[in-house]
Amino acid sequence: MQYVKIKDAIIGQIKSGMLSPHQKLPSERKLAESFNTTRVTLREALSLLEVEGEIFREDRRGWFISPSPLRYDPSKTLSFEGMAKAQNRVPKTKLIEAKSVVANAQASQLLLLEPFANIYQIERMRYLEGRPVVFTTSFIRQALFPKLLEHDLSESLTNIFQAQYDTFYEKVKYRIGTSSLLGDTAQALRATSGSPAMLVERVNYNQDGVPVHCDIEFWRHDAICIESVAELSRE
Repeated sequence: MQYVKIKDAIIGQIKSGMLSPHQKLPSERKLAESFNTTRVTLREALSLLEVEGEIFREDRRGWFISPSPLRYDPSKTLSFEGMAKAQNRVPKTKLIEAKSVVANAQASQLLLLEPFANIYQIERMRYLEGRPVVFTTSFIRQALFPKLLEHDLSESLTNIFQAQYDTFYEKVKYRIGTSSLLGDTAQALRATSGSPAMLVERVNYNQDGVPVHCDIEFWRHDAICIESVAELSRE
């Protein structure tokens, strides 16, 4: 199958260092001419490379070589910035919107709220080396964090809770799955609608066992690698 040979040829150039992270590939027309194939066959090869996390597409800009994914360890409570810096990456967080709202069904379920409870809803974009990689929506119990919106919400919420509200996480619940990037989320991540995504849902419990904060994260699927080590004891 020709599209498999094209895929393997591009992977070979990536592994050899001929193509470097963040480098833009030639246009689809030029690539098709280089491989003496049709655009349809070429796109089959590019789609496979995207699924395997070797390349990513930016809407209206073309295809790029994916950098190494960020190693995401659910067993640790590092912030995005702390996790990235520990891996010698360059993180940045941009606040998109922060407001007080009545909890929707999703927030009420995750935070175990009474009907019509008020929460903070915070939307942020996170970057690695200037590339948008994850769109995060946070739901937070408003009653426990008065005047939270007055703080710099581009900083780590975990650090704000500890320093300003004496709130610490004692348990974190994760749910990790796959999804697609659609609508405003796809646009914010500069992705084409329907691009594959990794969905990370995280609920944080305080020292009293109360779920106080949850994050819904839509990751560019090539930008994250779930990795953890379990210490096993012999009985």
